[in-house]
Amino acid sequence: MTETSFTAGLVQMRSGRDPEANLTEACRLIGEAADGGATLIATPEMTSLLENKSRDLFAKVKDEVDSEALPMFRSLASQRGLWLVIGSLPIKVSDDKVANRSYLIGPDGEVAAHYDKIHMFDVDLEGGESYRESRNYEPGKRAVCADTSLGRIGLSVCYDLRFPHLYRTLAKAGADILTVPAAFTRKTGAAHWHVLLRARAIETGCYVLAPAQGGVHECGRETYGHSLAVSPWGEIVAEIDGEEPGVTTFEIDLAAVQAARQAVPSLTHDRDWHLAEPGA
Repeated sequence: MTETSFTAGLVQMRSGRDPEANLTEACRLIGEAADGGATLIATPEMTSLLENKSRDLFAKVKDEVDSEALPMFRSLASQRGLWLVIGSLPIKVSDDKVANRSYLIGPDGEVAAHYDKIHMFDVDLEGGESYRESRNYEPGKRAVCADTSLGRIGLSVCYDLRFPHLYRTLAKAGADILTVPAAFTRKTGAAHWHVLLRARAIETGCYVLAPAQGGVHECGRETYGHSLAVSPWGEIVAEIDGEEPGVTTFEIDLAAVQAARQAVPSLTHDRDWHLAEPGA
């Protein structure tokens, strides 16, 4: 049976190069959110490790079977009776590739679903910042939506946010809640983070939960923070204002999903069309 009203929580982190330290901090913050009444808690992208250098990344990542992080979070979910969205963990999938993998874990400690980030962040920014995610990461090939006792949840990761058709697909597959764990850069975050998250919520009539990395990391990367929860009407219902690690909790009422979609039923109004040549 689906709970229609419940407390959710977002965890904001500043993950570094030491997986053990990152996992300890993640568990502490998840516990803080659970103590605040949250039964659905989401952590950021790269919860267990934020590392730019290929050599150091591959020296620390493990395949899913040998991962220390996943059993730890499964145990915590079971102990506290939580639905956990572990924003992502770097999971080794071959000798030269890693998956940026998001996990949905149930209160029974079982993995209910996992999603590999589809869109790779390969960009050159002003000021010399350059990212080539595809150099180390294998992109996913499938969208993922899963039923829970707290509604149907659609998974995504960070740069996916810029591809609205993914979220429309998830909403049409019945998603009530969309998760967007991220490590947005400061520059792009300041310009686009709030407006993109609000747009995805408005377009789909879903709650959007976006836990983030924030601050200057050991690897030198600078991330924007500002973890957000957005209502199906596009209103910001919770925010960690700034870059510091911490948690925020807030109420979700799934009736707001239906209300938003009744007020603006755009998910039912798609039509077939084609791009015409000039003069046609």
